[in-house]
Amino acid sequence: MFTTFDLLAVLTYFVIVLSIAFYHLRKTEENYTDYFLAGRSMGWAMIGISIFATNISSEHFIGLAGAGASRGLAVGQFELMAILLLIFLGWIFAPVYLKSGVMTVPEFLELRFDRKLRKIYAGMSVGIYLFTKILVSLFAAGLLFNSIFGLNIYTSSIIIVLITGLYCVIGGSVAVMRTQVFQGVLLIAAAVTLSLFGLNAVGGYEGLKQKLPAEFFNLFKPASDPDYPWTGIIFGAPIIAFWYWCTDQYIVQRVLSARSVNDARRGTILAAFLKVLPIFILVIPGLIAAVLYPNISGDEAYSALIAGNLLPAGVKGIVVAGLLAAIMSSLAGAFNSTAAIYTNDFYKIKNPGSSQRKLVLVGRLSTIAIVVLTIFMVPLVRLLTAQVYLFLQSIQAFISPPIVAVFLFALFSKKVNSRNAIIALVVGETIGFFRLALELLKNIGTELHPVLMSIASINFLHFAIFIFIISIGIIFILDLATLPSKINFSIQTNMIIAESLRDVRQSLSGIRNSKGVFLNFMLSAFIVVIIISLWSIWF
Repeated sequence: MFTTFDLLAVLTYFVIVLSIAFYHLRKTEENYTDYFLAGRSMGWAMIGISIFATNISSEHFIGLAGAGASRGLAVGQFELMAILLLIFLGWIFAPVYLKSGVMTVPEFLELRFDRKLRKIYAGMSVGIYLFTKILVSLFAAGLLFNSIFGLNIYTSSIIIVLITGLYCVIGGSVAVMRTQVFQGVLLIAAAVTLSLFGLNAVGGYEGLKQKLPAEFFNLFKPASDPDYPWTGIIFGAPIIAFWYWCTDQYIVQRVLSARSVNDARRGTILAAFLKVLPIFILVIPGLIAAVLYPNISGDEAYSALIAGNLLPAGVKGIVVAGLLAAIMSSLAGAFNSTAAIYTNDFYKIKNPGSSQRKLVLVGRLSTIAIVVLTIFMVPLVRLLTAQVYLFLQSIQAFISPPIVAVFLFALFSKKVNSRNAIIALVVGETIGFFRLALELLKNIGTELHPVLMSIASINFLHFAIFIFIISIGIIFILDLATLPSKINFSIQTNMIIAESLRDVRQSLSGIRNSKGVFLNFMLSAFIVVIIISLWSIWF
């Protein structure tokens, strides 16, 4: 039962979030960089928490807990792999992005290749945000609030979109990142609270282990496992993570807001530490739900814990506010990143003489347009199915490998040109969308040719490896056949990349001479030790 105290907690959350946004309105009125990159003035703590809050959304609460209730801890591997790529983002990509001075990741591709590839990737990014980050978040939010309050999926989605859109339009990136700090702390506190109450109800961790099959506590599954084969986890999941954490504007925009390379790097390390939490505060609650409510389906796990009698009055409201914080922080990141891409990679290119005030206005108007478009897209959430987290990971597995291949060559090869990168991108994405179409047809019961059915039955992580190898092969072969005179690359950008990588090598070689670098290195090493320890405990 949702009491007056619970409602008061939720209303207090809304007041605080909107107050932060209104406070920062005056600071984003004229400055384009302020509006989209918070004036490149953010410290490491702000960046780390903002990255985490941007990442964790309703699909994590619904999906991780749901997968945990169905299969155990194995889904937590995606979170552990994310940690490794966050470290890679901080040490390798962050210096390159910051030294290049770009506003968006697509702009970096123009510096490295050409404007055509920039526009292609910008358009792809907007489409990906609409149909994965935004649509999936709203679907998962609808499941939660339908179970808790009885609200239909359209009502809850529209309310969340309108309120989130309001403070995104008002405050821009400054408001988004500062509210995300509050939202990040709140969602962690809420998830920890629910986990503690849940563990107490099942007799602690030992009681949980006694009540569930032993395989629920194995992170590594056989190579034949339909969902989490260890081969796919080790070789396929990092491909998805590389795209998401190192090349996606949705995350990289937080890094671009850093006041220095050191702040960007330490911020990603903080985010890496925070990414250890989901396996304990989102996956394990799914195991708890499997014990307390054995008859529920997977994606009902987290909402069942909230809707039941597990939480006392007042505490339930705080946990629901934490859920709202997770949903709204991720939607805000998607709205702000999409507006940044449109303004910087489409409008500004066509209107290079636009004033700062005009660009901020375009940013606000594009955010409003995205909010309106999202509201019209709300009915599409009904097309999504259960096991939302695996659904999201499978989509990302089909679209990310060609992007990763292009960025790896952009970073580590001076020879690859735009034409070859575009060909690899188009071929790879075509294969990925073909595989996605087969999976959707299979899921709705369409009878497929045996050959097509065998392709559709390949695990999505294994298929990601296949697409990645194909994309890498295309670029490599085309590069071998490309005459030196046909190679087009930016000498300045390649110098920035080379200098950034050289700085990393020099920093590591003289690590003891710099307290900042030494601390970052030790923190990075410590987080790797944590991952290895979790692997060994739950092997």
